[in-house]
Amino acid sequence: MSASEEKFYRPRITQRVDLSPTLWTFRIRPDGAFTFVPGQYATLGVETDKKRWERPYSIVSAPFENEIEFFLELVPEGDLTPLLYQLQLGDELLMRKVAKGRFTLDVESGPTHHLLICTVTGVAPFVSYLRTLRRQWDEGRFRGEHKLFLLNGASRSWEFGYHDELIRYVQEVPWFQYLPTISRPWEDPGWTGETGRVDDIIRKYVDRWNLRTNNAIAYLCGHPEMIEHSKGILKRVGFRQEFVREEFYWVPPKAPPQSS
Repeated sequence: MSASEEKFYRPRITQRVDLSPTLWTFRIRPDGAFTFVPGQYATLGVETDKKRWERPYSIVSAPFENEIEFFLELVPEGDLTPLLYQLQLGDELLMRKVAKGRFTLDVESGPTHHLLICTVTGVAPFVSYLRTLRRQWDEGRFRGEHKLFLLNGASRSWEFGYHDELIRYVQEVPWFQYLPTISRPWEDPGWTGETGRVDDIIRKYVDRWNLRTNNAIAYLCGHPEMIEHSKGILKRVGFRQEFVREEFYWVPPKAPPQSS
Protein backbone atom coordinates (compact mmCIF):
# COMPACT_ATOMS: atom_id res chain seq x y z
CA MET A 1 0.00 0.00 0.00
CA SER A 2 1.41 3.39 -0.99
CA ALA A 3 1.77 6.24 1.48
CA SER A 4 -1.04 7.99 -0.39
CA GLU A 5 -3.36 5.00 -0.04
CA GLU A 6 -2.61 4.78 3.69
CA LYS A 7 -3.79 8.35 4.24
CA PHE A 8 -6.69 8.69 1.79
CA TYR A 9 -10.01 7.16 0.93
CA ARG A 10 -11.22 7.43 -2.66
CA PRO A 11 -14.98 7.89 -2.23
CA ARG A 12 -17.43 8.56 -5.05
CA ILE A 13 -20.14 11.19 -5.12
CA THR A 14 -23.52 9.64 -4.29
CA GLN A 15 -25.64 12.80 -4.39
CA ARG A 16 -25.29 16.34 -5.71
CA VAL A 17 -27.73 19.26 -5.34
CA ASP A 18 -27.07 22.55 -7.12
CA LEU A 19 -28.58 25.49 -5.22
CA SER A 20 -27.30 28.29 -7.46
CA PRO A 21 -24.65 28.72 -10.14
CA THR A 22 -21.99 28.86 -7.42
CA LEU A 23 -23.41 26.87 -4.47
CA TRP A 24 -23.94 23.15 -4.20
CA THR A 25 -24.10 20.28 -1.73
CA PHE A 26 -22.83 16.78 -2.25
CA ARG A 27 -22.56 13.50 -0.40
CA ILE A 28 -19.91 10.81 -0.47
CA ARG A 29 -19.70 7.37 1.09
CA PRO A 30 -16.19 6.63 2.42
CA ASP A 31 -14.86 3.18 1.68
CA GLY A 32 -13.84 2.59 5.29
CA ALA A 33 -14.27 3.87 8.85
CA PHE A 34 -14.46 7.63 9.26
CA THR A 35 -15.19 8.97 12.72
CA PHE A 36 -15.74 12.62 13.61
CA VAL A 37 -17.33 14.95 16.13
CA PRO A 38 -19.93 17.53 14.97
CA GLY A 39 -18.05 20.69 14.02
CA GLN A 40 -14.97 18.94 12.65
CA TYR A 41 -13.80 19.00 9.04
CA ALA A 42 -12.65 16.54 6.42
CA THR A 43 -9.79 17.22 4.04
CA LEU A 44 -10.88 16.68 0.45
CA GLY A 45 -8.67 16.51 -2.59
CA VAL A 46 -8.51 16.10 -6.34
CA GLU A 47 -5.54 14.77 -8.29
CA THR A 48 -4.58 16.32 -11.62
CA ASP A 49 -1.71 15.62 -13.96
CA LYS A 50 0.26 18.36 -12.25
CA LYS A 51 -0.34 17.77 -8.54
CA ARG A 52 -2.77 16.85 -5.79
CA TRP A 53 -4.94 19.72 -4.52
CA GLU A 54 -6.31 19.53 -0.97
CA ARG A 55 -8.41 21.69 1.33
CA PRO A 56 -10.40 21.22 4.57
CA TYR A 57 -14.21 21.45 4.43
CA SER A 58 -16.61 21.43 7.36
CA ILE A 59 -18.84 18.38 7.58
CA VAL A 60 -22.59 19.00 7.38
CA SER A 61 -23.73 15.49 8.26
CA ALA A 62 -24.01 14.03 11.75
CA PRO A 63 -21.83 11.12 12.90
CA PHE A 64 -24.75 8.67 12.79
CA GLU A 65 -25.28 9.19 9.04
CA ASN A 66 -23.72 6.66 6.68
CA GLU A 67 -22.68 9.31 4.15
CA ILE A 68 -20.61 12.48 4.55
CA GLU A 69 -22.21 15.70 3.35
CA PHE A 70 -20.59 19.01 2.35
CA PHE A 71 -21.85 22.48 1.37
CA LEU A 72 -19.49 24.31 -1.01
CA GLU A 73 -19.20 27.62 -2.78
CA LEU A 74 -17.40 27.88 -6.10
CA VAL A 75 -14.40 30.19 -5.98
CA PRO A 76 -13.55 30.68 -9.69
CA GLU A 77 -9.95 31.69 -8.97
CA GLY A 78 -9.48 28.98 -6.33
CA ASP A 79 -7.25 25.95 -6.69
CA LEU A 80 -9.71 23.27 -5.59
CA THR A 81 -13.37 24.33 -5.75
CA PRO A 82 -13.35 24.60 -9.59
CA LEU A 83 -12.11 21.00 -9.71
CA LEU A 84 -14.69 19.82 -7.17
CA TYR A 85 -17.42 21.72 -9.00
CA GLN A 86 -16.80 19.65 -12.11
CA LEU A 87 -17.45 16.36 -10.29
CA GLN A 88 -20.81 14.68 -10.85
CA LEU A 89 -22.56 11.55 -9.55
CA GLY A 90 -20.22 8.60 -9.47
CA ASP A 91 -17.05 10.65 -9.82
CA GLU A 92 -14.16 9.95 -7.47
CA LEU A 93 -12.27 12.32 -5.20
CA LEU A 94 -9.83 12.01 -2.32
CA MET A 95 -10.60 12.31 1.39
CA ARG A 96 -8.08 11.98 4.18
CA LYS A 97 -9.02 9.19 6.57
CA VAL A 98 -8.82 11.34 9.71
CA ALA A 99 -11.18 14.20 10.59
CA LYS A 100 -9.74 17.21 12.38
CA GLY A 101 -10.80 20.45 14.03
CA ARG A 102 -11.84 21.79 17.42
CA PHE A 103 -14.86 23.90 16.40
CA THR A 104 -17.14 21.65 18.42
CA LEU A 105 -20.09 22.43 20.67
CA ASP A 106 -18.71 23.26 24.13
CA VAL A 107 -20.93 21.67 26.75
CA GLU A 108 -18.23 21.59 29.43
CA SER A 109 -17.40 25.25 30.16
CA GLY A 110 -20.65 26.07 31.96
CA PRO A 111 -22.76 28.33 29.70
CA THR A 112 -25.81 26.54 28.35
CA HIS A 113 -26.71 29.00 25.57
CA HIS A 114 -24.86 28.80 22.25
CA LEU A 115 -24.94 31.70 19.78
CA LEU A 116 -24.11 30.43 16.29
CA ILE A 117 -23.22 33.10 13.69
CA CYS A 118 -22.39 32.28 10.09
CA THR A 119 -22.42 33.30 6.45
CA VAL A 120 -23.58 30.99 3.62
CA THR A 121 -21.51 27.76 3.71
CA GLY A 122 -20.42 28.58 7.26
CA VAL A 123 -23.68 27.02 8.40
CA ALA A 124 -22.22 23.55 7.75
CA PRO A 125 -20.85 22.71 11.23
CA PHE A 126 -23.97 24.12 12.87
CA VAL A 127 -26.21 21.80 10.85
CA SER A 128 -24.04 18.93 12.11
CA TYR A 129 -24.56 20.11 15.71
CA LEU A 130 -28.31 20.28 15.16
CA ARG A 131 -28.75 16.95 13.43
CA THR A 132 -26.81 15.28 16.22
CA LEU A 133 -28.74 16.94 19.04
CA ARG A 134 -32.04 16.25 17.30
CA ARG A 135 -31.25 12.53 17.14
CA GLN A 136 -30.22 12.57 20.81
CA TRP A 137 -33.44 14.45 21.67
CA ASP A 138 -35.56 11.86 19.86
CA GLU A 139 -33.74 9.07 21.71
CA GLY A 140 -34.07 10.74 25.11
CA ARG A 141 -30.32 11.29 25.48
CA PHE A 142 -30.60 15.09 25.30
CA ARG A 143 -33.20 16.93 27.39
CA GLY A 144 -32.77 20.41 25.94
CA GLU A 145 -30.53 21.70 28.71
CA HIS A 146 -28.40 23.42 26.03
CA LYS A 147 -30.11 25.95 23.76
CA LEU A 148 -28.89 27.00 20.31
CA PHE A 149 -29.49 30.37 18.62
CA LEU A 150 -28.49 30.63 14.95
CA LEU A 151 -27.94 33.86 12.99
CA ASN A 152 -27.46 32.91 9.34
CA GLY A 153 -26.40 35.60 6.85
CA ALA A 154 -26.40 35.55 3.04
CA SER A 155 -26.74 37.96 0.15
CA ARG A 156 -29.99 36.39 -1.13
CA SER A 157 -32.39 33.81 0.27
CA TRP A 158 -31.49 31.02 -2.17
CA GLU A 159 -28.04 30.92 -0.55
CA PHE A 160 -29.55 29.43 2.61
CA GLY A 161 -28.73 25.84 1.77
CA TYR A 162 -30.50 24.35 4.81
CA HIS A 163 -33.28 26.85 5.41
CA ASP A 164 -36.17 24.36 5.25
CA GLU A 165 -34.43 21.92 7.56
CA LEU A 166 -33.63 24.65 10.09
CA ILE A 167 -37.20 25.99 10.04
CA ARG A 168 -38.43 22.47 10.71
CA TYR A 169 -36.22 22.21 13.80
CA VAL A 170 -37.61 25.49 15.10
CA GLN A 171 -41.12 24.08 14.75
CA GLU A 172 -40.32 20.72 16.31
CA VAL A 173 -37.96 21.37 19.25
CA PRO A 174 -38.03 24.00 22.03
CA TRP A 175 -34.25 24.44 22.32
CA PHE A 176 -33.46 26.06 18.96
CA GLN A 177 -34.01 29.52 17.47
CA TYR A 178 -33.12 30.46 13.88
CA LEU A 179 -32.87 33.89 12.27
CA PRO A 180 -31.82 34.18 8.61
CA THR A 181 -30.99 37.59 7.15
CA ILE A 182 -30.14 38.77 3.63
CA SER A 183 -27.94 41.73 2.76
CA ARG A 184 -29.24 42.38 -0.79
CA PRO A 185 -33.04 42.50 -0.50
CA TRP A 186 -33.29 44.54 -3.72
CA GLU A 187 -32.12 41.42 -5.57
CA ASP A 188 -34.63 39.19 -3.75
CA PRO A 189 -38.00 41.03 -3.73
CA GLY A 190 -39.91 37.99 -2.52
CA TRP A 191 -38.02 37.87 0.77
CA THR A 192 -40.07 39.03 3.76
CA GLY A 193 -37.65 38.21 6.58
CA GLU A 194 -34.85 40.09 8.31
CA THR A 195 -32.49 42.19 6.19
CA GLY A 196 -28.95 43.42 6.73
CA ARG A 197 -25.54 41.82 7.10
CA VAL A 198 -25.45 39.23 9.83
CA ASP A 199 -22.93 41.23 11.85
CA ASP A 200 -25.26 44.25 11.66
CA ILE A 201 -28.02 42.43 13.55
CA ILE A 202 -25.97 40.69 16.24
CA ARG A 203 -26.63 43.34 18.88
CA LYS A 204 -30.37 43.26 18.21
CA TYR A 205 -30.71 39.51 18.68
CA VAL A 206 -28.18 39.18 21.49
CA ASP A 207 -30.40 41.58 23.41
CA ARG A 208 -33.64 39.90 22.30
CA TRP A 209 -32.38 36.47 23.34
CA ASN A 210 -30.63 37.83 26.47
CA LEU A 211 -27.27 36.30 25.61
CA ARG A 212 -24.12 37.33 27.48
CA THR A 213 -20.83 35.76 28.54
CA ASN A 214 -22.34 34.66 31.85
CA ASN A 215 -24.78 32.38 30.04
CA ALA A 216 -23.59 31.96 26.43
CA ILE A 217 -20.74 30.94 24.14
CA ALA A 218 -20.50 32.44 20.65
CA TYR A 219 -19.35 30.51 17.57
CA LEU A 220 -18.38 32.39 14.38
CA CYS A 221 -18.00 30.58 11.07
CA GLY A 222 -17.54 31.80 7.51
CA HIS A 223 -16.20 34.96 5.92
CA PRO A 224 -13.16 36.33 7.84
CA GLU A 225 -14.37 39.92 7.59
CA MET A 226 -17.69 38.94 9.18
CA ILE A 227 -15.81 37.13 11.93
CA GLU A 228 -13.65 40.14 12.75
CA HIS A 229 -16.64 42.51 12.82
CA SER A 230 -18.65 40.09 14.93
CA LYS A 231 -15.86 39.63 17.46
CA GLY A 232 -15.74 43.38 17.98
CA ILE A 233 -19.51 43.60 18.47
CA LEU A 234 -19.55 40.68 20.89
CA LYS A 235 -16.72 42.22 22.89
CA ARG A 236 -18.65 45.47 23.19
CA VAL A 237 -21.73 43.68 24.53
CA GLY A 238 -19.67 41.88 27.15
CA PHE A 239 -18.52 38.56 25.68
CA ARG A 240 -15.10 37.63 27.00
CA GLN A 241 -12.56 36.32 24.50
CA GLU A 242 -12.55 32.80 25.97
CA PHE A 243 -16.26 32.46 25.17
CA VAL A 244 -15.91 33.34 21.48
CA ARG A 245 -14.91 30.54 19.09
CA GLU A 246 -14.11 31.06 15.41
CA GLU A 247 -13.67 29.03 12.23
CA PHE A 248 -12.31 30.90 9.19
CA TYR A 249 -13.25 29.47 5.81
CA TRP A 250 -10.28 31.13 4.15
CA VAL A 251 -7.48 33.42 5.21
CA PRO A 252 -7.47 36.79 3.46
CA PRO A 253 -4.17 37.72 1.80
CA LYS A 254 -2.00 40.12 3.67
CA ALA A 255 -1.96 43.62 2.28
CA PRO A 256 1.40 44.61 0.80
CA PRO A 257 3.38 46.98 3.01
CA GLN A 258 2.84 50.65 2.32
CA SER A 259 5.80 52.54 0.95
CA SER A 260 6.75 55.66 2.82
